[in-house]
Amino acid sequence: MVFAAGLGTRMRPLTETRPKPLIKVAGRPLIDHMLDRLVEIGTATAIVNVHYLADQVEAHLAARKHPEIVISDERAGLLDQGGGIRKALPLLGTAPFFICNTDAFWLEGPACNMKRLVEAWNPAIMDILLLVAASATSIGVDWLGDFTMDGQGGLQKRREREVAPFVYAGVGIIKPELFQNETREVFKLAPFFFDAAARGRLFGQRLDGLWLHVGTPQAIEEAERCVARSIV
Repeated sequence: MVFAAGLGTRMRPLTETRPKPLIKVAGRPLIDHMLDRLVEIGTATAIVNVHYLADQVEAHLAARKHPEIVISDERAGLLDQGGGIRKALPLLGTAPFFICNTDAFWLEGPACNMKRLVEAWNPAIMDILLLVAASATSIGVDWLGDFTMDGQGGLQKRREREVAPFVYAGVGIIKPELFQNETREVFKLAPFFFDAAARGRLFGQRLDGLWLHVGTPQAIEEAERCVARSIV
């Protein structure tokens, strides 16, 4: 599930005429960076939700052959990430699936992070597995972090007035049954993370490489500089 429906308000003015997933970093739209990573690990199908400037997103994705793109249409109303998953459940099936933000952008380390995420997935003890990055060394992190992690990889929500060493890197694996009894149409995804943490069922896989939070126009410039330095 690739989330491409949001308004991209923090990316204004760039998103006044272009949806955030089509903003380019290192010469390619953000959504293509994410889809390329999915293709690298053999993902056959990506469900992409659309709402804001949906026609532009659909027109762009029509040119892709891999992975197969299936659109989950939210033009009638923005559902937030949780509601977007609930609407797309008939398309997603019954197996655990990836959740992917289109601004999840990183410079790969020696190992493929998407592959490492798959290899770390253990449904016997996990309901959700998130890719997380070190807050202190990531680029563009302007908040106090998201999670602490224990020695077994279990995640806990950052406590109020404390600093957490890890941030959610925008990619994870989740079980669809978490949403099957939902009756709401519009709801956030983050509370599902925190509920799983409280039950000891939320885990993290630490990113190998450098994570870049591409959430503002200024962050694009910083990401471009990091990419340029990495290929010198």
